[in-house]
Amino acid sequence: MNNRMKSIYLYTRYERFWHWLQMVLIVSLLASGFEIHDSLSWLGFHKAVSIHNFVGLSWLILFAFFVFWIFTTGEWRQYSPTTRKMLEVIFYYSYGIFKGQPHPVPKRKDAKHNPLQRLTYLSLAAFLLPLQMISGFLYWSYNHWADWGLDFLSLKAVAVVHTAGAFAILIFLVIHVYMTTTGHSLTAHIKAMITGWEDVEAELPIEDWERAK
Repeated sequence: MNNRMKSIYLYTRYERFWHWLQMVLIVSLLASGFEIHDSLSWLGFHKAVSIHNFVGLSWLILFAFFVFWIFTTGEWRQYSPTTRKMLEVIFYYSYGIFKGQPHPVPKRKDAKHNPLQRLTYLSLAAFLLPLQMISGFLYWSYNHWADWGLDFLSLKAVAVVHTAGAFAILIFLVIHVYMTTTGHSLTAHIKAMITGWEDVEAELPIEDWERAK
């Protein structure tokens, strides 16, 4: 590590555990879902359905615990959206990073995410994932719709929404994996999510608006 960098403990054990557990759950759901749609041939249709249902319901329960955690710990502030320096961050990822320029919004314990990450993660956690879980639960509980007064829903529409959500999550996953390679080294961000320690620019100050308050 050069003298411009310093190592900080950025991600707690719970954050790392949830991150990797969610990755396993999402990959399992994508793989089994694509097999259900006959895009893959691996486990067999019936086993893929069983795995998809079990993992989906588990993800729903675990996501509820995650929401409870971020609000009881105050970590929800890390996802507060802002447009300040948004253009600078976009310019950095589209141009500056290839010129070796420093990141305009450095990572800090009380400011883990830059404006682009905040908006992306908030959209994912507040809209896309809940929509995917709700549509999946509705799909799974189709035979009970009449009992619940939901027989006005269209199974085809629910299926389309759920499938579209799956592709949106897949696109996010591909971009997310690529973004993990944009640290000061190819594996720096992945290592940080394993150990909890992240190497950051020591000389870059953090502005007051960036702090999670």
